Formats: sequence, structure tokens, C-alpha cells
Amino acid sequence: MFIMKEISEKKISEKKPNIWDVAVIGGGPAGMMSAGRAGELGAKVILLEKNPELGRKLLVTGGGRCNVTNAEFDNRKFLEKFRGDGKFLFSAFSEWNSKNTIEFFESHSVPTKVENEGRVFPVSNSSESVLGVLLSYIKKGGVTVKTNSAVKELVGEAGIIKSVILENGEEIFAKSFIIATGGKSYPKTGSTGDGFVWLSKLGHKMIKPDSALVPVNIKDEWVRNLQGVAMPEIKISIFQDDKKIESKKGKILFTHFGISGPTILNMSRKINELIPYGDVIISLDLMPNFDFSTIKTELERIFKENINKKFKNALSSIVPSALVSTIAEKSGIDEDKPNHSITREEKIRLMHVLKDIRMEVHSLMSPENAIVSSGGVDLNEVDFKTMTSKLYPNLYLTGDILNINRPSGGYSLQICWTTGFVAGSNASSISKNI
Repeated sequence: MFIMKEISEKKISEKKPNIWDVAVIGGGPAGMMSAGRAGELGAKVILLEKNPELGRKLLVTGGGRCNVTNAEFDNRKFLEKFRGDGKFLFSAFSEWNSKNTIEFFESHSVPTKVENEGRVFPVSNSSESVLGVLLSYIKKGGVTVKTNSAVKELVGEAGIIKSVILENGEEIFAKSFIIATGGKSYPKTGSTGDGFVWLSKLGHKMIKPDSALVPVNIKDEWVRNLQGVAMPEIKISIFQDDKKIESKKGKILFTHFGISGPTILNMSRKINELIPYGDVIISLDLMPNFDFSTIKTELERIFKENINKKFKNALSSIVPSALVSTIAEKSGIDEDKPNHSITREEKIRLMHVLKDIRMEVHSLMSPENAIVSSGGVDLNEVDFKTMTSKLYPNLYLTGDILNINRPSGGYSLQICWTTGFVAGSNASSISKNI
């Protein structure tokens, strides 16, 4: 009996582990897209997520509305938005671009719409509908989802990745592995930079992560008094040492700490670069489509139509009412002054304020408030035709784990869809050959 028991235990210990075709680490947009694609192609896929549920970060993107992509269908023009990093992405975008993304969601009964600057949102205005498509996609592909499964490390052996070890000690074996853990933006959603640590240990060169798209903290008290006010079309300029550094037109949102909105987020990297070298001033041109001559004509018309009314009543037809007191104060005009009593000098001061109202930057908000983080795997260490690591042929890298600079406006999510699709396609293919 003793001998038989010993033999039985030996057979159990020699039992081969369950080996998945593809193991995806990270249940965000890139992870769900890659897992769904691999499953669609017939691979046996496991998706590991540290949170209790998938898509936590996806649900908060675009203010909860989910800016799924940008409606620029010319790949070259789209990739110009990524500065010098766009050159790496041409092969991946030839497989899956923004047009494919829109077609994908609309084919899954989530119609989309195009808003300012080409931003594409679901008609539902809800990120829940986008998440629903991805959950359905991975379910249809037969993907096994394992939540509450934080990964501790990746195990490399003989030049390939053999397994991942979970925090609870469990070891997951697979033929190929896809990293989709994101960067370090929105850490409360689980994007805490874990993937950067694992990949560094495996020998990948990592570009130091930093916040890329971040709201701006402003010193001026009048800005905080405008919390919740949005202006859709103004010109924003950055100055340092009385020199204009950069200007953009777009939307601005006043907040309890300063300013945010798509245009400010896209300028935050430049602001961050300037802060160590001295005071940074932001100037708002509230009437960017008017020169001084046309503003003068417009003001004369408004004052004439409201000649016996107070200045504040006329001004509210030009700027949001919450901004009236600030404009009046900076123009040196009593807001209760009748329009017929406003002097020529006061009108000139008003015109200058409307074209150049200034505020001083205090700082960028903390990384916890970043929409996107920069940094990640050096792009020279990735084969973008397949999204494969050049160090490990069965390791695939997607989404924010890559050091790609991208603006606000649907570009970051498109990187997730594109790299996730390409990685899922190729990870599935290589698993069949092992």
C-alpha cells in the first residue's frame, strides 16, 4: 500500500500544468481588445485583472462618456499627432485604425457621433455601452476572466516568457503573453505602473514615466470663482519672460483648482517643461475670431442696443455671466455703470482684457489627476508589425505600457484598440506554432 501511494503521489507531482495559448495581463481597453481578438481567432485565452471587475479606467475616460477615437481616417495625418513617435505606428495602423474602431463599435450596436476636433463618442454618451461591447466580445471568444488576480512577476526562461506568478502564489503558464497594464495615470483605477517594474527586471529599457495630460493649478483666486464654467472656443497662449511660447484654440474648463479641458491638457506637457525656468503665464483671448477693429464695432453695437442698461447686462451677452465681474474689475469699469456713461478709455481697456486676460500657473496637478502618463518601454525594443518584444518572442506589449506621446482627443484609446488588436492577432498565431 505504501509503495502504491508513493507512485500515485509521484504521478500527481509530475502532472503537466494547464498551459493557455495566450495570457493577457490587464483588463483595460487594450487588454480586452487583445483577449477578445485572440479568442475570436480560436486561441485558449485567460485574462488576468487585479481589480474586482474589468474596465474600471475605461469607465472614467472622457468624463464618463468615453472618447473612443478621433475621426481622422488618414493614417498619416492621424499619426502626425504623436510627434516623432508616430513613425513607429504605421504598420500597426495599417491593420487597425480609427475607421476600424468606429466600424467595430457600430457593428456591435453602439452608434457613434463626431464632436469638436474630430472626437468620437458613443451616441449614448455613456462609457458603459463601450464596456458592454468589449465584455460581449471576450465572452463570445470564450476568454476565461480571472479578476482579483494581481500579478507579482513574469518568469523568463531560455529567452521566452514561461509563466506569470500571481500575488497569491499561483503560477499561470501560457505559450504567449500580452502586457496591457497601462501606465501610471489614474492610479486609483489600478494603473500603478506594475508593468514597468516587471519589464525592467526582464531587461527592457524603460523611459521614466511622467504625467503627460494634466489639469493646471492656477494662483489667481478669480479663476477658482469660475468653477464649472466652460468656454468652447477661445485662444490660449503660454508666456514666459514676456515671450509667447505656444498658442492653441479650443475649449477651456474652469475648476476649483484652476483650468482643465482638452486644449489645456494638450498644452500641459509644455507648461511642465517651462515651470523650472520661471513664472509661467497663461493668456486667454476670449474673442479669438475678432481683431480690435471688429471688437470695437461689436461693442459699440451692444452698448447702443443696451444704452440705458447697466454695463454688466451688456457684457453678459459677450462672455458667460459668471465671468462678468472679473472682466469688469480687470477693465476698471463699475459693473453697475450705465452703458451710455462708459468712456472711450474704458472701452479700450475692455477690449484689451477680452483679448488678453492673464493668469499665473502655480503647478500641474498631481499624477493622480493625469489623464495619460508618458514613459514606458523604449519603442526601439518593440516590433510594431506584431507588437512583439524584441527581447522575448512570445511577449506582446500594448497600450500605455509603451512610451508613446499622444494628445487628448481619442488618440490614447485608439492606441489601445490598435495595439491590442495587432497583439491579439499575432499572439494567437504564434501560440498555434508552439
